[in-house]
Amino acid sequence: MPWDTNDYPSSLKNLNEATRNKAIEIANAMLEDGYTEGQAIPIATSQAKEWYEEADSSERKEMRNTEDQELKEHDEEDLGGRPELLDHGVMVKPHEDGWAVETIGAKQPSDVYDNKDEAVDRAKEIAKNKDTYVQVRNKDGDVQRNYSYDE
Repeated sequence: MPWDTNDYPSSLKNLNEATRNKAIEIANAMLEDGYTEGQAIPIATSQAKEWYEEADSSERKEMRNTEDQELKEHDEEDLGGRPELLDHGVMVKPHEDGWAVETIGAKQPSDVYDNKDEAVDRAKEIAKNKDTYVQVRNKDGDVQRNYSYDE
C-alpha cells in the first residue's frame, strides 16, 4: 500500500518533515519495484537521511512542501488562504493574553502562550521548518533578538 504524508509507517514519525517526505517517496518507489514493506522502510529511511545531509536548502524546502493536495489545501486554509506567508519570518510579540507567535504579515497569531520562552521555542520550531527567521520583541514592542534559520 503506498504511503502519503498523512499515512506513513510509525518509524518515520520522528524524522523532520523534509526527510520523512523523501523517505515516503523512496519507499513508495521501492514498493512499486517489488520490495516488501519490511525491506523498503529501512532502506528508504537511510537513503532519505543521506539525501537530507547532501541537499541544499532549496531542495529541502521543496521536499517539505511536497504534500498531498488535501494537505496543501488544509495548510492554505490555516494561513487564511495566504500560502505566500510560508516564506515570511515568525515574530514573538506581546499579546493581551501573554505572548503571541505570529507569521510576519499574518492577520492573527497562530499561538498565544503565557510564557515568553514557550512562545520563542514554538516560533523557532516554525522558523526552522520554513527556513526563515524569528524576531523576538520585548514588552514595549521593540525588537529584542533575532534568530536565523535560512540556510
